[in-house]
Amino acid sequence: MVSTHTQTSPAREAREARKVRPRGERSPLASVGLHLTLLVATLVAVFPPLWLVITSFKPKTDAFDTSVVKNFTFGNYSHVLADTQFLAWLGNSLIVVGITTVIGVFISATTGYAVSRFRFPGLRPLMWLLLITQMFPVAVLIVPLYNLLASLGMLNQPVGLVITYLTVAVPFCAWMMKGYFDGIPAEIDEAGRVDGLTPFGTFWRLIMPLAKPGLAVTAFYTFITGWGEVAYASAFMTGEENLTLAGGLQTFVNQYTADWGSLTAAAVLIAAPAAVVFGLVQRHLVSGLTAGATKS
Repeated sequence: MVSTHTQTSPAREAREARKVRPRGERSPLASVGLHLTLLVATLVAVFPPLWLVITSFKPKTDAFDTSVVKNFTFGNYSHVLADTQFLAWLGNSLIVVGITTVIGVFISATTGYAVSRFRFPGLRPLMWLLLITQMFPVAVLIVPLYNLLASLGMLNQPVGLVITYLTVAVPFCAWMMKGYFDGIPAEIDEAGRVDGLTPFGTFWRLIMPLAKPGLAVTAFYTFITGWGEVAYASAFMTGEENLTLAGGLQTFVNQYTADWGSLTAAAVLIAAPAAVVFGLVQRHLVSGLTAGATKS
């Protein structure tokens, strides 16, 4: 008996001495591997925009130089702002995107609220319609939309682009807002009706303040849809003075010439407003994008 105890004691002690890692805790090697992977992914994501900014401060002759800026210059920016139609493109984009964002957020919010709270004939076909419209690629829609806008006299008109961008943004945003409204207790609507509010009054005064995260995501998505869209803007708007910012970028690079310095400078100027808008709404993005994942 003593011999058996002596033989098994080391194995037992080794098992007891071995630390049992809590469930979900990573080993040091796994932690190092995860952090290295995240570091590499971050570098891959940051390098293109960083190199774009660096190239925008290089002379045109050094555009393909792989070294960091040797001859720092603001010449590309001054050329874009003073010698091109950039300011006209900026004005066109602000008009189109501003109107698209305001109308798109309102339509998406009211549509999402309606399909979330009310039951009416045609509800299911409407939901399917909103879903199916997202399945068509841009290339398929350009020709029919062009013919439709031409028949209505809306080519080279900001209102034509606004309508086009709304057809892209509203279906997706309406689905997203429905998910967010589904997560807001219906008892709030009932309390509003008890207090004598109309359905729209309940929506506007009680539900909208609670839906700020979802509205922020909707506004951001609608803004980005119009701000960076190229295909429709290039097909429906002609003449440099009528182009938007995304369409105007194409004038710097074509089959005959390539002004990479001006292109990168203009791209940085275009990205700056989008970064500002993202900074304003980023605290709402996580909660807004995960809306509808859970219900109370």
